[in-house]
Amino acid sequence: MTLGQLQERIRQLYGAKDSRRGVEGTFMWFMEEVGELSAALRSGPKDELAAEFADVLAWLATLANIAGIDLDAAVASKYGQGCPKCVTTPCICNEAKP
Repeated sequence: MTLGQLQERIRQLYGAKDSRRGVEGTFMWFMEEVGELSAALRSGPKDELAAEFADVLAWLATLANIAGIDLDAAVASKYGQGCPKCVTTPCICNEAKP
């Protein structure tokens, strides 16, 4: 599944509910999921950790849907040419500093 396909799937599954909840309510749910991911990173088994990563990504897609942002296009625009600052892959930003 691509990022664009995920975003569309989340829209199909939850779009009506998400738009009623709005950005503020959805952002609170997103932050709760980030907290659960934080806890799983510290002590959770790998299957729990994977589920929390999926939840955070799904809630991020939800926020993007509500805000009218195409995540696939946004990521390609920002990172498609390499590092946004030094425009190389891999990034050499820190290597260039004395």
